Amino acid sequence: MRVLRNLSGAVLLTMTAAHAETVTIAALGDSLTAGYGLDQGQGFVPQLEQWLRDQGADVTIVNAGVSGDTTAGGLARVDWTLTPDVDAMIVALGGNDYLRGLDPANSRANLDAILAAGQAAGVDMLLVGLTVGTNYGPNFKREFEGMYVELAAQYETLLYPDMFAALRAGGETQSDMRRYMQADGIHPSAEGVAMIVANMGPTILELVAATQE
Repeated sequence: MRVLRNLSGAVLLTMTAAHAETVTIAALGDSLTAGYGLDQGQGFVPQLEQWLRDQGADVTIVNAGVSGDTTAGGLARVDWTLTPDVDAMIVALGGNDYLRGLDPANSRANLDAILAAGQAAGVDMLLVGLTVGTNYGPNFKREFEGMYVELAAQYETLLYPDMFAALRAGGETQSDMRRYMQADGIHPSAEGVAMIVANMGPTILELVAATQE
């Protein structure tokens, strides 16, 4: 009986140690993160988690995406998103700010505060940017896209400059990109998400590695 108790204790310790090594990543974002319009298991978070596990990474990704959220909404949620078990955070916000034509200075201030919260919590971070059109003029575009680059440098975080980089790859036109989008032309289809995940995945593996240093 003592042998069995000792064996059970050893197994429990092994299981606890294995669990402790799991990297928990909070994905703070909007509908692109939440998986808007997709069946369960087809959204960004589940596809990314599976991709990372297929690469041998022991990860759990918390879906902190809220459809329609702006950077201000993300800032309002960041403190309770950063629970004690979170080791790293993906920040993928700004699309709704752009769609609403919000002042990039305000978007930048919100992202700045989100990254400051992550830094204060001691988590490693990945900032995901967006390439936008010139609907609001070249200055808006420059300021909007530039805020991601500048903030990533300021906080020394990893940067993935464009959420849709994989769909733009190969010189495809906007019309070609619609093959990987849902009917609304804004949200990626399950196939589009798979392409995004495969392209972004190596950067997130870097994020995982950073938490283990």
